[in-house]
Amino acid sequence: MTASPADLQADPQTELQIDRPSVTDGAALWRIARDSKALDLNSSYSYLLWCRDFAATSAVARDGRGEPVGFVTGYVRPDRPHTLLVWQVAVDASHRGRGLAGTLLDGLVARTAAEHRITSVETTITPGNTASERLFAAFAERHGATVEREVLFDTRLFPDGPHDPEVLYRIGPLTP
Repeated sequence: MTASPADLQADPQTELQIDRPSVTDGAALWRIARDSKALDLNSSYSYLLWCRDFAATSAVARDGRGEPVGFVTGYVRPDRPHTLLVWQVAVDASHRGRGLAGTLLDGLVARTAAEHRITSVETTITPGNTASERLFAAFAERHGATVEREVLFDTRLFPDGPHDPEVLYRIGPLTP
């Protein structure tokens, strides 16, 4: 899939391009997630499917060579069609510390708000993931939104060994 000019967004701070992911980006997104050492790593197959089936509600940042250096994956909740659930946010180590995650998140939410009338964002964060906590708190502040938190999935629900609880962050209503 080739992104249309309307999908491309230049980030003047970093001179990166932000657009929708394509299936050919799946392997790079998997590597960025793996190398983050902070995310639950899904199968490489799931990243390929994500780039195919949820490209409209996801974003990828590309360097000057067109290589992915960061991403945000998300989807519109079927039972809450004005809510974007952000699944994962990751930035390659060589591009961290420049505000790229926030730029990706803002761009994705702006695009999905225009296309799907999104008024709120949800995500889950494990306790102690201060980078994600800061990212989403700053996002809420930039958008004049409140943040509500509650445990969505308790530790005992995870069948594959010890896992921290996943705390649901509800952010909204969003203002432009």
